[in-house]
Amino acid sequence: MKDNHNKPQQITSDTFLPPIENPEDSFMRMAYDMTRQQFGKVLTPLKVAYARMPSEFGQFSMKIGELDQKLTLPPETAVLIRQSVAGINVCSYCIDIGRSVTIEASMNQAKFDALEQYSTSLLFTDVERAALDYVTELTKDKKVNIDTFTRMAGYYSEREICEIVWLVASEHFYNMTNIGLNIESDMLCDISRKNKK
Repeated sequence: MKDNHNKPQQITSDTFLPPIENPEDSFMRMAYDMTRQQFGKVLTPLKVAYARMPSEFGQFSMKIGELDQKLTLPPETAVLIRQSVAGINVCSYCIDIGRSVTIEASMNQAKFDALEQYSTSLLFTDVERAALDYVTELTKDKKVNIDTFTRMAGYYSEREICEIVWLVASEHFYNMTNIGLNIESDMLCDISRKNKK
């Protein structure tokens, strides 16, 4: 007789797996408390994905955020890149948490509103357009034309180019985790807007 204990029985929520509200793992309980303090709620990816995995997987996800602190790119550029990738991949959770970061950091909201029109919007510089063209091509096509790369390389150092690639790759990790388990927006933008008032 097969053990079906770890198999989903019936989907009882909008996510493909039901959220785990009370994790057994002590690291995960600490992560729940941290996000509850930071965002006013436990983040859905924690409850749906990471609570089911060994704690090292959750630690890896947190490490991405820590590594982002070592980037030399301007913070707004890094968030523009992540938001662009999340938008192309249609990850509503990542779009929401990214926008909440922009609100908390008092970044130019008009610019993020115009991100889909970056190629024509006067809010974007040629430097940003070159990076976003590269990011768009890499995300959509999974390859990049040498002309697109060369134009971007005219504005960014080798270190910054590698950082741009890192942002695209690690954003895909976040996006696919959420899309694969049907994790939608946590409405963090609303929480951030209330906190800014």
